[in-house]
Amino acid sequence: MTGRERGNVTVLTVGFLAVLGMLVVVVVNASAAFLERRELMNLADRVALHAADGLDRDAVYSGGIDEAAVLDAADARALVVGVVPADVRMTLSTTDDRVDVELVRTVTLPLVPPGFPRTATIRAAASGRLHLAP
Repeated sequence: MTGRERGNVTVLTVGFLAVLGMLVVVVVNASAAFLERRELMNLADRVALHAADGLDRDAVYSGGIDEAAVLDAADARALVVGVVPADVRMTLSTTDDRVDVELVRTVTLPLVPPGFPRTATIRAAASGRLHLAP
């Protein structure tokens, strides 16, 4: 009986190590993608705040605080040009007193087993709203 069971522990060990290796790959890649998403979310918040500073100051100062402040899309885009890195695609839209920002970045995963994609697409969105206090 012991002759037929010889080598079963080796097969079990190799299988366990393969599963453990795949688990390490998944955890490392998921952690890298999570950290990148977190960074992109912070960037989206920063861009939304910078873009919200692009209100039509002339209309506010000439019409007073009761005048509706409107975000100018061209000014908002000009304000965020230096904030967004070149490898990030940005979609910025403004409506009256609100600005919506969506950022997309493609990241290279640190551990890539054969047959799996080398990159992941990370998206983050934020919005800012302009509110003038009296």
